[in-house]
Amino acid sequence: MVEVIKKGLETSIQDYPGRIGSLNQGFPPSGPMDNWSFRLANVLVENKQDAAALECQFMGPSLKFKNNRIIAITGANMSPKLDGNPIPLWESIEVKANQVLEMEFATIGARSYIAFSGGIISEPWLSSRSTFHKAGVGGIEGKAIQEGQIIPLGKSKSVAGRKIKKSSIPIMSTNKKWTIEVVRGPNDDWVDEKGHKMFLNSKWKLQAKSDRTGYRLDGPDWSFTKKATHKGLEHGSNPSNIIDQGYPVGAINLAGQTPIILVNDGPSMGGFIVPYTVPSASFWKLGQAKPGDGFNFTEVSIEEAQLLRNEQNSICSELSIEESIEKNLLKKPSITKNIGHIEVKDFGKEKEKEKIRDRLMEKKGLEKMKVRFFN
Repeated sequence: MVEVIKKGLETSIQDYPGRIGSLNQGFPPSGPMDNWSFRLANVLVENKQDAAALECQFMGPSLKFKNNRIIAITGANMSPKLDGNPIPLWESIEVKANQVLEMEFATIGARSYIAFSGGIISEPWLSSRSTFHKAGVGGIEGKAIQEGQIIPLGKSKSVAGRKIKKSSIPIMSTNKKWTIEVVRGPNDDWVDEKGHKMFLNSKWKLQAKSDRTGYRLDGPDWSFTKKATHKGLEHGSNPSNIIDQGYPVGAINLAGQTPIILVNDGPSMGGFIVPYTVPSASFWKLGQAKPGDGFNFTEVSIEEAQLLRNEQNSICSELSIEESIEKNLLKKPSITKNIGHIEVKDFGKEKEKEKIRDRLMEKKGLEKMKVRFFN
């Protein structure tokens, strides 16, 4: 078990892939904003993929451990310390009973993840432990963790010293600029070509009024096709209004002239058009962006988005664990050769045969000739 000493800015229990299959009931999937970092944290402590862990937003918590445990911290750098001593990210660490983990403000990235061997054992809701605090469900009592709470953990079987390969770690922006992939649709035909060029060639700024429900962006105005400007009254008066429709997760929802990216806790339907959608493989970038950061969008096809997702799935596995030199030596294959036939010789007898041959050659006057005998 773990006791919460300081709760951090907003530290919540999440699991992957979250609350799947509940959008028709009005409940979003929730889950980690940066599931790439989240999943690798669970890989490090040898948890199952759907094990619950902590998502720390902007500033991490302080936690006291009630028993020995293996942990891993990934994602944003919140300068984690164990009993005042710095500990590395992207590596499994052994924590002893009564030790205290402290985390600070994020320097690079926005969200950090703490995985515990055995996972967090909170009460599932709609088959997920992910916290959706606006509805008060999931996690512990439907809220972010609170000071004085005890976080229950499962049985542990992991070991310390496991590391993630550098090539498998997501590269976070250090200059407050992010390039986000997008796929057209489902309502891209409501925006004209000028509007599409504007969107893909402009710099957008993430507003402070953004959270796990939606990311509001500042930027230039959109332009629309006749389908948006000459429509039936049932669609509403604004060109971006449409009859209520279902929203995909990652929808770039156009509310008037303000694009809002509907992220993990976003609504499942509404009356605004969605000209573009952020694919799931790019969500980690949204999760690590801070208010004030700049976004540039680049269009990809559905096939390219699926390829990115498949590559990310492959990375979030044991394939990303860095093997030690000792393990590599143990795994180094030995070189063997097949031997078809072994001939054993008695060198004493061979020497005696040689003397007999020399005497015969002397008798025949052939002692000066070099002769090679073959059996």
